[in-house]
Amino acid sequence: MTANTAVDRSPPPAWPAYLALLDNGELERRVVEAYARLDDCDLCARYCRVNRRQTLKGVVCRTGERAVVHGCCPHHGEENPLRGWAGSGTIFFSWCNLRCVFCQNWEISQQGEGQEITSEALARMMLDLQRHGCHNINLVTPSHVVPQILAAILLAARWGLRLPLVYNTGGYDSPEALALLDGVVDIYMPDMKYGDSQTAHRYSHVRNYWEVNQAAVREMHRQVGDLTLDEHGLARRGLLVRHLVLPGDLANTETVLAFLAREISTDTWLNLMDQYHPCYKSGDYPPLDRPLAREEYEQALRLAEKYGLRRLDQRRRWREWGRGSG
Repeated sequence: MTANTAVDRSPPPAWPAYLALLDNGELERRVVEAYARLDDCDLCARYCRVNRRQTLKGVVCRTGERAVVHGCCPHHGEENPLRGWAGSGTIFFSWCNLRCVFCQNWEISQQGEGQEITSEALARMMLDLQRHGCHNINLVTPSHVVPQILAAILLAARWGLRLPLVYNTGGYDSPEALALLDGVVDIYMPDMKYGDSQTAHRYSHVRNYWEVNQAAVREMHRQVGDLTLDEHGLARRGLLVRHLVLPGDLANTETVLAFLAREISTDTWLNLMDQYHPCYKSGDYPPLDRPLAREEYEQALRLAEKYGLRRLDQRRRWREWGRGSG
C-alpha cells in the first residue's frame, strides 16, 4: 500500500487558517475566552476544574498560567507531508494530560523538564522556526496549553507568522478546547492510542479515553477534513492520525482502524507506527516489557488493507527489519 499523493490545488479561503480570524478580531477574542477557562479548567477531558491561575494542586498537567517548553527545532523525523525537505518546526511542550507507563519522552511529559516561558517568547520561537525555513509550526503535547498557544499565535501572526499550524496531540482533548481552535489549526495530528477505555485506564491512567478520543477525532475531521497536499507534497490542511501498534494487541488496533474507516474516512492519512520499544515503567506491565514483534506489525498492515485505509505514511520500517527484535 502507498499513500495517495493526489494534490488539491484549489486555494482555501485563507491559509494559514488563523489569518482570517486575525483580520476580523476573532483570534483576539479566542485568547480572552481561553484564558478565562483557566479559572475553572476544562481545557482537556480530565475536567479538573482547578483554577490554574492560583494553584497547581490537583492539576495533572502541572502547568499554570505560563507554558513550559522543553525546546524547539526543525524536526526531520515527522510524517512525510510535514517534514518535507526543511523539517517540521517542532515546539515540545513539557508535561502532559496523560500518564502513559511506556512514554518514550517521559523526562519531558512526566518530570516536566523544560523552562516556563511567556507568550511573547513562544511567539518568537514560532518566528525563528519560520526563519529557518520550516514548513509548519508543530505543537507537540498542546492539550493543556491551548490559551498560551492562542496568545502566542495572535502575537506571531501580527509579527508576520505565515506557516500552517499542526496540533500534535495525545488525543484526549475536550470539545471546549477544540471549539477554541476551530479556524485556527490547519492540521490536526491526534494519537489514537487505544480502542477501549479499560486498557487506556490501566496503561495511561485516564478515564473514558476511547469515548473522548472518538469524539475529538470526529470534531477535528469536521473542522479540517481529509489531509490535502500542495504541489510540493506538503501538508496544508486536514487530519493526520497516528496509531502506535503495541505488543499483545494492547492498543486494540482493529477497533481503531474500523472506526477510522467507517466513521471518519478511508482517505484518512494514517501513520501506523511500528517503533514501540520498552521504556519508562513498561517493564512492570507485561507484555509492554518486550518489543513489538514483526508479525504483530504485519497483522496491523493487513487490517489497514482490510478496512480500505490506503493513505499510509510511508517510511523505512523496523530499522530495516533485520535489526529489529521481533
